Amino acid sequence: MKIKSICCIGAGYVGGPTMAVIAQKCPHIKVTVVDVNASRVASWNAKDLTQLPVFEPGLDEVVKEARGRNLFFSTAIEQAIDQADMIFISVNTPTKTYGKGKGMAADLKYIELCARQIAKVAKQDKIVVEKSTLPVRTAEAIKNILNNTGNGVQFQILSNPEFLAEGTAVQDLLNPDRVLIGGDTTKEGQGAIQALVDIYAHWVPQDRILTTNVWSSELSKLTANAFLAQRVSSINAMSAICEQSGADVNEVAKAIGMDSRIGSKFLKTSVGFGGSCFQKDILNLVYIAKSYGLNEVADYWEQVILINEHQKNRFSDKIVSTLYNTVSGKKITFLGWAFKKDTNDSRESAAIKVADNLLNELAHLTVYDPKVTEERIYGDLEYLNSRSEEENRELLTVGKDPYEACKDAHAIAVLTEWDEFTTYDWEQIYESMNKPAFVFDGRGILDTESLEAIGFTCYTIGKGSK
Repeated sequence: MKIKSICCIGAGYVGGPTMAVIAQKCPHIKVTVVDVNASRVASWNAKDLTQLPVFEPGLDEVVKEARGRNLFFSTAIEQAIDQADMIFISVNTPTKTYGKGKGMAADLKYIELCARQIAKVAKQDKIVVEKSTLPVRTAEAIKNILNNTGNGVQFQILSNPEFLAEGTAVQDLLNPDRVLIGGDTTKEGQGAIQALVDIYAHWVPQDRILTTNVWSSELSKLTANAFLAQRVSSINAMSAICEQSGADVNEVAKAIGMDSRIGSKFLKTSVGFGGSCFQKDILNLVYIAKSYGLNEVADYWEQVILINEHQKNRFSDKIVSTLYNTVSGKKITFLGWAFKKDTNDSRESAAIKVADNLLNELAHLTVYDPKVTEERIYGDLEYLNSRSEEENRELLTVGKDPYEACKDAHAIAVLTEWDEFTTYDWEQIYESMNKPAFVFDGRGILDTESLEAIGFTCYTIGKGSK
């Protein structure tokens, strides 16, 4: 089947960038990204490319090249579905906050709504592609809905999970480690798989395009995120031992990373992982394991989450104990709120939990992040519902300038590894702070020897005291 028109339902962190790259690399295919959120669509259509709703290095140039040529953003969902040969579903799959599986299982209501809308509108055969991260065997549910509520249309369901890392998403799309496509083993299913393979083959080498059955594809995404998060929690667990024993976690990580069986990636200790995927996907994996009666398997993966929470609490506890067991009324400046550098995404960011812990101790926080908005920062705290909105705004302020944010602070905590933090005039910052002046480096990016020479008292996560 030759694809002439693609529709993507969902203009978020996955759908927008993925479709932009497909449009750039396949100028002969019309790509329409649709969303019910009109303001989000308007941001994708903004003349000022700095106003795109997703900040990713290089994304503005990709959008600039393809938008208006063969890449379009719209709220006309039914029209786009009707005209498309292939439909990507790229909507949110949050963790359930109600009923069976609350706090662990993926909430598939948006996926089901998409399937029902496709079934209602479609008048010709369609290929439907799961792009959202979904629990294994979701494709079966989608197929049942399409086949039982459709208009006699033949649907082929594919799984094409994304493996993007925020902050490098565009490069990950342009030069992926692999593209995974799962589908039926029938003749029609294999034809649908080949249609999607042909799209990616415009820029991805054939040996990096893997095809599997649909169940393996769905489970591979959850497994990949679980393994990556496990490595982060493993090195973070070792960072606690390093601090107590006098070892340096970076030296330990380098030593074990040189073992070819282990490798060096994802061995950077930090205050904890965040983002939209790791915690959600692991909890989903835990729920799946429990639903199959695999309780020991569930316990194993749940420990990855528990270690991550422990790391955040351990960091905030260190700040409190170092500042003479009280931070009440003291100004603490956070450098960074995003869950990682080069993104404006703060979902599940470690900074949120650390801030919540310190606000419970009545600390006065000032937050500076070069990309996360003030509205988003307050929204992250309000979602926790630990305090009233008024209390959050009384105890926490958002700074526009890093030097002003650090002025009169008792301590600075680095929560995101933004490169710019290493370039600041730290002598100027020291002179403006209350003394003694403390720095808590939760990302291990600062030259603490230079800072200590200036006069700072420094704590770096994973490093034992001298």
